[in-house]
Amino acid sequence: MEAYLYEPLEENKVKCNLCSHRCVIKEGRCGICGVRENRGGALETLVYGRLIARHIDPIEKKPLFHLLPGSLSYSIATVGCNFKCRFCQNADIAQMPSDRNGMIVGDYFSPQDIVDAALKGDCKTIAYTYTEPTVYFELAYDTAKLAHQKGIKNVFVTNGYMTPEALQMISPYLDAANVDLKAFTEDFYKTYCGAKLVHVKEMLKLMKSLGIFIEVTTLLIPGLNDDKQELKDLAAFLADSLGTDTPWHISRFHPTYRLTNRPSTPVETLVMAREIGIKAGLKYVYTGNVPGESGEKTFCYKCGKTLIDRWGFYVRENLIEDGRCSHCGAQIHGVGL
Repeated sequence: MEAYLYEPLEENKVKCNLCSHRCVIKEGRCGICGVRENRGGALETLVYGRLIARHIDPIEKKPLFHLLPGSLSYSIATVGCNFKCRFCQNADIAQMPSDRNGMIVGDYFSPQDIVDAALKGDCKTIAYTYTEPTVYFELAYDTAKLAHQKGIKNVFVTNGYMTPEALQMISPYLDAANVDLKAFTEDFYKTYCGAKLVHVKEMLKLMKSLGIFIEVTTLLIPGLNDDKQELKDLAAFLADSLGTDTPWHISRFHPTYRLTNRPSTPVETLVMAREIGIKAGLKYVYTGNVPGESGEKTFCYKCGKTLIDRWGFYVRENLIEDGRCSHCGAQIHGVGL
């Protein structure tokens, strides 16, 4: 299928304008993502409808804690990613095209098939997740339009590297996103992801301005992105540029893929980072990948009472009533609370 958002150049080259790499691709070659190929001067998507993963998950697994808590999300992915994170937790599918000589696999599902499956599974949302939804933008866009017609919300779990053109195109149908803000230095992004922080920051601000509900996740890797001052700068960016009502998830790292020489994140580091976020004025700061830790619960920022009691991805009790704390009446920010 012909791709969206590209322009022809001289000598049969094309420029892809889907993500912030803006790859210039020679005939017969693919972009960094490995799933968009220049065929005779036309850019083709190689993954339209080719799902490598499809599951019904709790929305909390995305993680999205302030979007329809306790509901189910039909979660899909194709292979491919426009980042090369050395710590990728889904590298077997995200990095398949680059690590396995262009291999692209998946079972065919049309946008209508996906929407029908979401309806059958009583899912309130469709999540484009596991790999990077930007690289299968055409499928996500076509599915999201159909989903909205059926009253299903759409969610991106993303690295936030799409272009303004791509985000503006899908924004009428994109209700929420969890964006991985992987660190807060350009050096980390260049060394460990093959990308630039500045583009992610710009996209987060644009998402906010377009009315897309945002939650942010940061995976803390010991010695690489857990410096106190860096975390203070990151939390200040969230509070100042996105708003203090932006939920921030701080997740525990475990050695994986090409980053196995680092230990798992100490729980104390997660607690320290959470305290930094709260001191920066953020109302909702969570710790992730540590089931049973109190930081996975939603507390009222005003009276301190527990409002949503979680264990891992599951909601055990929800005391939010019509978007407000049932104890003190403070507004609790989110969608469908």
